[in-house]
Amino acid sequence: MHPRRLGPLLVAATVAVVSTGLLVLAVGQGWLGPDVGRGDDFCEAAREGWVKQPANTWSNLGFVLAGLAVARSTGRTPLGGHRGLATAYACLVVVLGPASAAMHATQSAAGGQLDLLSMYLVASFAAAYALMRLARRGTRLFTGLFVAFVGGCELVGLWPHEVPVVRYAGNVAFAALLLTVVVVEVLLWRRAPAPGRGRTDLRWGAASLATILVAFAIWNVTSGAWCDPHSLVQGHAAWHLLDAGAAYLLFRLWASEKSDRPRCAAPGAQ
Repeated sequence: MHPRRLGPLLVAATVAVVSTGLLVLAVGQGWLGPDVGRGDDFCEAAREGWVKQPANTWSNLGFVLAGLAVARSTGRTPLGGHRGLATAYACLVVVLGPASAAMHATQSAAGGQLDLLSMYLVASFAAAYALMRLARRGTRLFTGLFVAFVGGCELVGLWPHEVPVVRYAGNVAFAALLLTVVVVEVLLWRRAPAPGRGRTDLRWGAASLATILVAFAIWNVTSGAWCDPHSLVQGHAAWHLLDAGAAYLLFRLWASEKSDRPRCAAPGAQ
């Protein structure tokens, strides 16, 4: 692989190693605080030892692998002409793994906050990137929207009462951002592309949406009547793995928006 293409993968791999190492230290040293039962409503019964919910914890490796898969492709596919955005997305997907694992491994309040924050970061990235392209603006607008969306999610997440179906108010904000992404991506596909750009292949977006809807259905069913707390086959673990796949498929949607400008001939080519 060309060194320029290898760079994003090295960055994402470094983020994976550092964030996973910090998680191991945090769990081992008790930095995240005591077990307060955060996440115990996701069916799997807490075990003795460091990792309280093994299936729901280790399944988060799917996000790390998905983020590395994104990073491997970013050298060939700068998002919207901005190579750094693709690398940033790869790193955010990687961080989803250790952040979610922090909650399921410890069932601590701090772990729960890390889990929600990682969800906000990825959903805010997707919504900001979609709106940036809709407005045909640059990374300054993206950055402003990204910060505003993350801050807004944190504020909504302060609502202390349980919400029907999705349980936490923060999950409502997360879902609202994903709905924004779906609507805006369809609008972008229907609109005439900007000069020098092509349309996305909406089949990747449909696959990503279908995957996350299946994941949500499994999450709901297996947290209720189909719950088996002592099994290592957990529906919430399947939710993690399917969501990781959805995150990768979303990247493939963005990557399909290739430039339609003809490439310049190499020097000396006939």
